[in-house]
Amino acid sequence: MQPPDTITAYFQTQTTRVLACLFLQTGAMVCLGLFTAVVVSRLHFLGVRAAGAHIALFGGFLTVFDGLAAAFATWSMVHPAVAANTSVVLGLYYFSLALGGPGFSVPMGLLMAGVLVTAAFRKLLPTWIIVLGLVLAAAGELSILDLINPRFLLLIPLTRFPGFIWIVAVGFVLPRSRPVASTTAAA
Repeated sequence: MQPPDTITAYFQTQTTRVLACLFLQTGAMVCLGLFTAVVVSRLHFLGVRAAGAHIALFGGFLTVFDGLAAAFATWSMVHPAVAANTSVVLGLYYFSLALGGPGFSVPMGLLMAGVLVTAAFRKLLPTWIIVLGLVLAAAGELSILDLINPRFLLLIPLTRFPGFIWIVAVGFVLPRSRPVASTTAAA
C-alpha cells in the first residue's frame, strides 16, 4: 500500500489517465450487465429453471453495481476540491478499492458459479469451461479474505482477468437453440 501523500498526489496529477480508465471501466460494466441479462435469458430459454440462473443474475448485476460505484467513487477523487483534501481522497480511495476489489470479485464468483453449475447439470458447456469456472468462482468467493488479510489480494485479479476470458468462452459455447428432441415415427 502506498503512503497517503503518494495516493493523493496521483489523483491530483493524473486526472486524464484516471478519467480514461473510468470511462473504459464504466463501458465494461455496461457490457457485463448486458452479458448477465443475456446469459440468464439463454439459460431460461434452454430450459434451466434452477436457482443457479437467479444466482447468476444476482451476482452479475451486483458485480456491475459495485464496479460502477467504484468507478464513480474514483471519479470524485480527481476533482480539485476533493483531491486537495487528503483524508477525503483516502476515504474514497479505500471505499473504491473495497467495491472494485472483493466487492467485484465475490459477486463475479456468484455469476460464474450460477452459470456453470446449472449449465453443467444440463451438459450445456464443455468440461474445461466448467472446471475453469469452478476455480475462478472459488477464487472470487475466497477474495473476501482480502478485507482481513492483504495476502489474499492475488485472488481478486485471478478472478477478474481470467473471468473475462471465461465469459467470452461461455458466450461462444453456450447453445443458442434448444436440443432437438428425437422423435420416432411409428409405422
